[in-house]
Formats: sequence, structure tokens, C-alpha cells
Amino acid sequence: MLIFLAPLYGGAALLVREVARRTGGGWPAMVLLAAAFGVVQAGLVDQSVFNTGFLDDTEFADFDAAAAQTRVPVLGFSVGQAFDYAGNHVALSVRAPIAVVESFVSPYRRHRPWLRRPGLLVVGALYLAGSLLIFTDGEDGRKGFVLAPAQLVFAVLVVLALVAAALLPRWRRDRPAPVPGRRAAPAPLWVGILVYAGHATVGLVPGWLGVALRTVLTAGVVALVVGWSRRGGWDQRHVLAAWPAGLLSVASFAYVVPSYAPSSPLAALLSDIAVSVIAVALVGGAFLRLRRERR
Repeated sequence: MLIFLAPLYGGAALLVREVARRTGGGWPAMVLLAAAFGVVQAGLVDQSVFNTGFLDDTEFADFDAAAAQTRVPVLGFSVGQAFDYAGNHVALSVRAPIAVVESFVSPYRRHRPWLRRPGLLVVGALYLAGSLLIFTDGEDGRKGFVLAPAQLVFAVLVVLALVAAALLPRWRRDRPAPVPGRRAAPAPLWVGILVYAGHATVGLVPGWLGVALRTVLTAGVVALVVGWSRRGGWDQRHVLAAWPAGLLSVASFAYVVPSYAPSSPLAALLSDIAVSVIAVALVGGAFLRLRRERR
């Protein structure tokens, strides 16, 4: 799975970062581009957001009942499910790995592009190959589903709108200097706790009420983090505390959700432990790297 999924998801994260850094954009641009990738992946490549039977042969088949409560009749997709798919791609596929890897590199390279033209071509080709492999695999990739014309047009328009928003000039402005007298940014630990709590409480309420609560909660957390990032003392430690919090949330809740594919209890437990160890090692190692950097 790593052979095929690393170029797909890792390649997407790398390309999102390169586009943002090369155009002078920061995290707002990367989040919008990550959302565009989420729509491409779930709407155009595997088409899972439109396929009501996508989870039928998995251990998540029972989730279809909750997804049906927020289904849009004309376009045939669940708003709650789309929130999950696109949101997970933003938080886990793109945002967390960029924050972790940027914390490991030197400050000089942290906000600079990493690839030259040959590297961009190679990564882009690998990403397209991975996407094409899933798209052409009708049984295991798209699971025999084909988009309706209206669904295709809708997904393409959403992707184009997100990319256009990511490339707006406003995201290439210099970060404003902290206002004298304004309180300093809170400790990274409190930033991480806030974002972790936001991830942990998402999806607790089903239906349209749940979608509304998730929207308000996400907007509130984003507003707080953006406000804190404009204060003095905000640095890479805060970025690392905020963005990979979703990764730690998924690792901790893996023990109470089923495995994607059927497995024995022992295999499921061992895989959950492995995920937790890897997640903690990555985030913890990045924090140690930043700690040595400050010294």
C-alpha cells in the first residue's frame, strides 16, 4: 500500500506545498489547495463522495445511515460525508505532514521551495500515476461507480474555485508585525489542546445539526488560531502543535473505531498501536528538533 499511496498522498502534499511556497503563499493558501486536492481525490479519482455504496464492503458500512441524513438529492452526495473526506485530506493528508517535515528542516529551508523543475516533474508524474491507477481500477478503486454529468461539473467547479481562492494576492502579503502591547501567543501546548479538542468533538452529532455544529466549531477554532498567530512569540512550535493535532486525534481514536478491512482483534490492536507509536514519534521527534533549534 505504501508503494501506491505514498506517491498519491505524499506527492499531493509536496505539490501543494511547492505551489504555495513558490507563489509566496503560506498556510491559508496551502489549506485551500489541500481542500481542492480533497475534492479531486474524493470527487474525481475514487469518486467516493458520490458513490453511496463505496463503504459497503468495508467495516464502515454502518456509517451510510448517518451519511444519508445529509444527502443532497440532486447531486447525490452527503454533506456530512464530504466534510469528513475533504476535511481529512486537509488535516491529515496535507496539513499535518507539511508541518511535521518543515519542523525537521533548518529554518533557512523551512519556507522555501524544496524541488527544482525535474523534481516537480517526477513528483507530478508519480501523483498522476497513482491517481490513474485508482481511477482505472473500477472494482477496487471507483468500485464500478461512474459520475453523472452534473456531479462531474459540480466537482470540477468546486476544485477550480478553491484553486482560484488559494492563488489570490492577499495570501502573499507579509505577515503583519505584532501590535505593541498585545498579549503574547499562548504556549504551544494550549494551541495543540484546542485543535485536538476540535478534532475529537467533530462528528459527535449526526444530521444537519451536526454539520452546522461542525462548521461553527471549525470556524471558531480557525479564528482563534489565526488570531493567536498574529501575536508576538508565535513560531514553528505553535504550527507543529496546531496542525498535527488531527494526526494525534486519529491515532488516539483508532482504538474505538473498526478497521477499514476485516481483521482479527489482535491484528486490529497491533495496527492501532503501530499507528499511535508512529504518530507520537513523528510529532515528538519534530518537537525535539525545534527544541534543539531554539537552544
